Amino acid sequence: MYEETKNHIFALDIGTRSVVGLLVSPAPGGKFTVLGYEREEHEERSMLDGQIHDVVAVADVIIRVKQRLESKLNVTLTDVAVAAPAGRSLHTQRTLVTEDISGLGQLTHNHIVALELSAVQQAQRMLAREHKINDFNQYYCVGYSVVNYYLDGEMIGSLMDQRGNEARVEVIATFLPRMVVDSLIAALKRADLNMLALTLEPIAAINVLVPSTMRRLNVALVDIGAGTSDIAITGDGTVIAYGMVPAAGDEITDALSQAYLLDFNIAEEVKRKLSTQEEVTFSDILGMEHTLTQNEVISQIEDAINNLADLISDRILELNSKPPQAVMLIGGGSLTPNLPQKVSERLSLPQARVAVRGVDAIQSFTDKADLSGPEFVTPLGIAVAAKKHPIKYLTVYLNEEPLRIFDLKQMTVGDVLLYAGVDIKRLHGRPGLAMTVHMNGKLKIIPGGHGTAPQILLNGNPVQLDAPIQAEDRLVFTPGQDGTSATAKPIELAEDESVDTLDVMLNDTPLSLSPMVMINGQEAAWDTPLKDRDQIEIRRPSTLREVLTAAQAYTPNMEMQQFQFTVNGRIMRHEYAMYSFFINGRKAQLDDKIQKNDQIVYHMQASASLPSIADVLPVEEQTAVNTIVTFNGKTLQIPTSETEIYLDGERAQLSDPIRANAAITLKVRFKREPVFSDVFRYVSDNLHATEPGKKLVITINGAPASFQDPIKTGDILEFEWK
Repeated sequence: MYEETKNHIFALDIGTRSVVGLLVSPAPGGKFTVLGYEREEHEERSMLDGQIHDVVAVADVIIRVKQRLESKLNVTLTDVAVAAPAGRSLHTQRTLVTEDISGLGQLTHNHIVALELSAVQQAQRMLAREHKINDFNQYYCVGYSVVNYYLDGEMIGSLMDQRGNEARVEVIATFLPRMVVDSLIAALKRADLNMLALTLEPIAAINVLVPSTMRRLNVALVDIGAGTSDIAITGDGTVIAYGMVPAAGDEITDALSQAYLLDFNIAEEVKRKLSTQEEVTFSDILGMEHTLTQNEVISQIEDAINNLADLISDRILELNSKPPQAVMLIGGGSLTPNLPQKVSERLSLPQARVAVRGVDAIQSFTDKADLSGPEFVTPLGIAVAAKKHPIKYLTVYLNEEPLRIFDLKQMTVGDVLLYAGVDIKRLHGRPGLAMTVHMNGKLKIIPGGHGTAPQILLNGNPVQLDAPIQAEDRLVFTPGQDGTSATAKPIELAEDESVDTLDVMLNDTPLSLSPMVMINGQEAAWDTPLKDRDQIEIRRPSTLREVLTAAQAYTPNMEMQQFQFTVNGRIMRHEYAMYSFFINGRKAQLDDKIQKNDQIVYHMQASASLPSIADVLPVEEQTAVNTIVTFNGKTLQIPTSETEIYLDGERAQLSDPIRANAAITLKVRFKREPVFSDVFRYVSDNLHATEPGKKLVITINGAPASFQDPIKTGDILEFEWK
């Protein structure tokens, strides 16, 4: 029996088909020993494609595996190392960070891990920006691999015990969405287990199967589970790519189930027997028993095997841009019949270059108990990753919300706020928006209010950003409030302006008028709230209108009055004044300028009589038709039409006064055609005979005529006594 020590590592591989738990102890020479293991399959399909769909059901399996292991080895297990599947939501980010190490002396293991994990943090932020997520903690890092170390600009194999001025590390970090990892943590919590370390399944496997000395080779490692096939590819001394295929052993099981009408669990048993037995016997859902050869069964699932081989091969080519030098298949799904041969064909590799690798290929364990087969490679890798490449988290509470962060150094309050996505630049409230105005042509800047400082309480006590944080600490953070935006009124800005009063006489009353306020050209009150970019002018009243306004004597009816009327439906307007104004005895208008000591007189006109129809009637509307003739050498106009005037429907005269909104109608009526005798009404000369015995001679255009002969415009009329 073994007593639990800090060095023992409890590792869990929580897979789609089963849960494997094992206890590992470090051994001399950087190797490990398996102390014991337990395995149990899920009773229901509580996991799909590596994602936990039923937390309670998965937790129950974990509890049973844990309890059996505790009983077998006489230990109490509280901390566990786990791996997350690559799954459908895996994201990979490659990044490089640099650190000044000039004052550190020889670099220690802790220095190197801190540098690596700072690169992981940077990758996490880059991923969040790419996916336009403000909270980069929506992604958890589930593993990383170092691509290269650099010391003072030169690539180096290891930074351990090195000295220099600048260290750099390039990493490939892999992330899963928070909900994937949170469901894993929830299942562990129900089993009373604390997640000590987290890695990614392909990272765990590659750490034990492909040591760093082999990573100059271009090798693809494919972990074929039940729901997904996870891929990691090495080259140039490091892991160069991660990926996944959303197909694995369950697709083969489903094909068997469909081909022979089998319950899924029965189909799973048949699939496993195919790799070890020449002949299999099973009963379908109708109770019929079948005994078939291995080749007969395989022929029925050939399409599913081909599809899986196609997906894996295509994904490897997509990640690597060419066939790798070799492919290692691990995981229970790697035992699918003929799969290695089909992958080798599709990648144009010799069959010997695509092989299933099991526990026997792992060199870092001195004792593997009785573990064998490819399905135990990942659990062993999880244990090694927990020791050699740990990603540890600690839990703190920020405003009562749990936050899991990297435990990569002595964490501070500032680190926690960074992890929570709080913009450190926004801790203090921003100053309120300033306002700029122009006062009498001069720029004035009015500042906004100052922002307030943030309030930070650690376990109830005020702290600063550099205060250290421990696991389970409770942090309350209240950001500073922004300052208020600038406000101002003309009266508040007028102190710097020296403007004289205006002294005048108004209707024999002496006045001393204060300056006035103009905002954007419009007169305003002294307490008017200003807006940004307002143009303010403080000056003395300069026009008669402004003087009357300042003296509170102005009324709107001092302006020119206007009313509207219509003439034959045509809208017309007329202006008139109700007041008379005089400046120094001269008649004035409201817009006239005022000088200091001017004498101003104004009064309402005694009779602001309304104009007559004749005053407002347009010339073009005063139309008359005349016959124009020449009579004894004089030109005469003889009206041949008359105009009837109606005001609001009533007969009116041109001399009648008009009123507002009046409707004037003009109607023209033509008279009979004029005759010679009509001219006498328009002649003032004496036309009687001056001498007796004279004879009257009448002609029209030189021809004899009578008084009743018609005349027309242009005729020449003669009337004389001969």
